[in-house]
Amino acid sequence: MVEVAWALQRLGDIQALATMAPAVDPAVLRRRRLITFTVMAATIMHALDGTIANVALPSIQGSLSATQEQVSWVVTSYIVASAILTPLAGFCAMRFGLRRTLATCVIGFTIVSMMCGAAQSLEQLVLFRALQGGFGAALVPVSQAIMMDTYPREEQGKAMAMWGVGTMLGPIAGPSLGGWLTDEFSWRWVFYVNLPVGILCAVGILALVRDNVHGAPRRFDLLGFTLLAVAIGSFQLMLDRGHLLDWFDSAEIIGETLVAAVAFAMFLIHMMTDRQPFLSRDLFRDRNLKVGLCFTALAGLVLIVTATLMPPFLQQLMGYPVFTTGVVLAPRGAGMMVSMMLVSRLIGRMDARILIGLGFALAALSLYDMTLFNLNVSESRIVWNGVLLGFGLGLVFPPLTVLTFATLPPRLRTEGAAVNALLRNLGASIGIAVLVSVLASNTQQNRADMVEKFTPWHPGWPMNPGALSLDPTQLAIWDGEITRQAALIGYLNDFRIMMICSLALIPLLFLMRRPPLIAGR
Repeated sequence: MVEVAWALQRLGDIQALATMAPAVDPAVLRRRRLITFTVMAATIMHALDGTIANVALPSIQGSLSATQEQVSWVVTSYIVASAILTPLAGFCAMRFGLRRTLATCVIGFTIVSMMCGAAQSLEQLVLFRALQGGFGAALVPVSQAIMMDTYPREEQGKAMAMWGVGTMLGPIAGPSLGGWLTDEFSWRWVFYVNLPVGILCAVGILALVRDNVHGAPRRFDLLGFTLLAVAIGSFQLMLDRGHLLDWFDSAEIIGETLVAAVAFAMFLIHMMTDRQPFLSRDLFRDRNLKVGLCFTALAGLVLIVTATLMPPFLQQLMGYPVFTTGVVLAPRGAGMMVSMMLVSRLIGRMDARILIGLGFALAALSLYDMTLFNLNVSESRIVWNGVLLGFGLGLVFPPLTVLTFATLPPRLRTEGAAVNALLRNLGASIGIAVLVSVLASNTQQNRADMVEKFTPWHPGWPMNPGALSLDPTQLAIWDGEITRQAALIGYLNDFRIMMICSLALIPLLFLMRRPPLIAGR
């Protein structure tokens, strides 16, 4: 009876508290939804442009009379400029405010996108793409900071789930949208498509977003920024060009690696000794942030690398056209959206680390299934595999973002968001560089092993030695099939590496602390 009386009293206390809680003004709710839509559009615009131009490179190469190595700078210049200027987003937001920083970047990004579409030479396009990457560098971290300032702490998990749709769908939808625009119109529309989105974003930001000031801005540490920019820029160049130049057999790659290592070492020394360094030392005293940055980098690797490897797998090995490839891979985004809607309701009711662990486990299960693919794999299996992978990754990012920033003071939030975005992009770049090189090396080695056994005198030869035809057409068919089979094994090995990385991360989750609010709900 005592327990029943206590339970009834507790229920009455909860109902009384619920009655006393002030209702949220409908106008505030409407403003939050509009801000969410606006910053999501800005995030999607930036995420799309990281991949949308890739499928248009052959058309750009022919239109501007460039070599394959020259046209690759269209992508490299964007990535390098974005990586260099991403850490600057935190300083600009503190000095000029979130609203002005984001509005300026969106307007600049939109204008430069139009200039990319109107470029008349490769040199112009590379320059404008670098400017586009520079303006786009702040879009993701500043958008994330605005979302966290707009929503109260108890609703930030739901907010991050909604905002995460943009960061995830961009890399997935980019190749298929870029292929459709290039096929139906021309490569210039890959850039012109940003105009209506950019105008809507700029108007929404100026009308809706209010600046929140978290402490006085620090002085600008020019030396620290320069050292970090040189380190990031050299490292990104090394990653982007290493595969083309055969890695450390190239003097350029060795030079870029040495410059990156020396500049980063000098930056660390400067950060530890300067009175007001470019990146606050307080950032790296927060355990959740440090562990979260590692998870963000590796989660970005799984998301971006799978989105990078699957299109050539389907197009080059399976013979899918560009549009069909986009249709087959699109359900991954649907899986993400479903899991994000689910996680927005669960994140306050259960340990976020369990959600992240479950997400990585589902991603590993999907990657394991991908290691069993063959050249006759059905479209339905690819679609359902993509849905499972998307569902798993959708469980990872929103709670990971909440845990990463749960114990970080508000004054460091924008700076932390910039570092978080930088690590996600660097993780993806490292993953692409390493796994594409592993794919090429494995394909070459597998092909050599197969060719060595493709002889009538090998014990496993299935036909009569006299049945070997020297017809050039037949030999070309066999050579093409051997290359396809060798590449297939290379892809399967890459999927296996990503599966192992996903599983290895799960035990490290318990290095992160649950925030008191989530733990106590």
